Amino acid sequence: MIDVGNSAFIILIAGIAFFHYGMTLAGQSLEKLLASRISNLMNKVSDNNFLSIVVGISITTLLQSSGAATSMLVGLGSARVINLRQVMGVIIGTAVGSTLTVQLISFNLASVALPIFIIAFAFYYQSKKPGVKSLALAFMGFSILFIGMKMMGDSSRHFVENPLFSGFFETLRENPGYSLLVSILFCAFVHSSAVTIGLAMSLASAHAISIHDAMLWVYGANIGTTSTALIAAAGSNHIGKQVAWAHFFYKTISVFIFYPFTNLFLNLLDIFNLSPSRLVANGHLIFNVISAIIFFPFINKGAALIQKMFPKSPQDEFGADYLRLNHYQSSSLAASYAKREIMRTADIVVSMITDSIKLFASTDPTLIESIKDRDNKVDFLYRETKMFLLDQANKSNTEVQQSILNMIMFISDLERAADAIDINIVALAIKKQALKLEFSEEGWCEIKNMHSQTVKVVSMGINAYQTRELAADAIKLKRDLAKLEINLRENHIGRLNRGLRDSINTSSIHLDLLSEYRRIASLVCNHAYNIK
Repeated sequence: MIDVGNSAFIILIAGIAFFHYGMTLAGQSLEKLLASRISNLMNKVSDNNFLSIVVGISITTLLQSSGAATSMLVGLGSARVINLRQVMGVIIGTAVGSTLTVQLISFNLASVALPIFIIAFAFYYQSKKPGVKSLALAFMGFSILFIGMKMMGDSSRHFVENPLFSGFFETLRENPGYSLLVSILFCAFVHSSAVTIGLAMSLASAHAISIHDAMLWVYGANIGTTSTALIAAAGSNHIGKQVAWAHFFYKTISVFIFYPFTNLFLNLLDIFNLSPSRLVANGHLIFNVISAIIFFPFINKGAALIQKMFPKSPQDEFGADYLRLNHYQSSSLAASYAKREIMRTADIVVSMITDSIKLFASTDPTLIESIKDRDNKVDFLYRETKMFLLDQANKSNTEVQQSILNMIMFISDLERAADAIDINIVALAIKKQALKLEFSEEGWCEIKNMHSQTVKVVSMGINAYQTRELAADAIKLKRDLAKLEINLRENHIGRLNRGLRDSINTSSIHLDLLSEYRRIASLVCNHAYNIK
């Protein structure tokens, strides 16, 4: 196959890399091509366990990775879009869906890999349509995957004759626990059960390991693939942790159930006189299908158990305090409660603005995380409040509808102000820290002045939202801040003309920061212009 004077070990490692890259390329290309379908599938996740399993199979087939699918579920859980009970079926479905890639690689398709790659390559460079290019990249990825599988198979045959490696594989045969541990660690390292099982197929085909050992690698790959979701859930809330650990316990318990019957299981498969690769692939398929059948009746009980093991912490209790959809008979009363939620959101935004200046005074990663957490809370309150208000608008008269529209516009501006801090100002702070820059003493004083005036304007803007008589004061302060920004920009340009080194180095950060603070103040004061 591909030799060019390299050792069998180098070809094996290269084959693993080709396989992994090809699968990643195919998965990413299919995800880009079918993003809307994946989104639609996620929207169908519900309390219907059977439908959830179908969704899990479909998503894993499209993404070509059960780990990626489960990590997506962890992310949705962290965002409170789904709960554990809704995704238990999806978790089982992802396990079944992961068998498709393994089935595909169990056939010897290396002979058609290069022709497919050439044709796909031609379509990729000739077509200008994004859809065609993504599809071509997917085929190129599968071609690289098949080539990697062939390289792994060819190189594996040399290990049977190598005393060093034959001794290692002999140790694995004599100690089944070692095979399980090695496969778990390998899968956790490469973040792919398909790569791990593909390597087991190659080794089994070369008779470097037995079929029994290969089946242990299948077990290990199924446990090891849960590491992706566990890592993703490390900084997640209780729902994200529940999803990740449910995936882990499902896979691990399945292995413990199957392990004592491995020999009987393999004897039944051997009746069909299959090649080692096909036997391993079918073993992986049947293992996951039977596991799904066993656990299907216990989905709800399993979800309840996991929820008890990983309950809500005080940090996870954040939510809308005043919104109770359909609990208010009067739309006016409902709007008044929504206003309370908006003021909660405003308080969080003010705290973010107040703390934002600290990002430029020290390198504290916990502060960045705190600001990002607060932005997530603002996003959550914005989404919940907006949905609540839109529901109330459909039940109210024209006057109340106009009031609700103004409320939605105000909380939307608050959310945009929070995003400006979380995305733009945090990025400027990270850039300053990464480049190890320092503002000039005069420039730093001016930035702190701009910041303090921004806090003052924002506070007045929020007060004006509650007290209409303060609207004119808020507008005046906002215009004064705009003038201040112009003066501070002129001062900074003057320092640049004098050739001050610190001012030159931090110029873009300095000017962008002034602009962001002025923009944030303008967003919070937008509503004041509608008050007459």
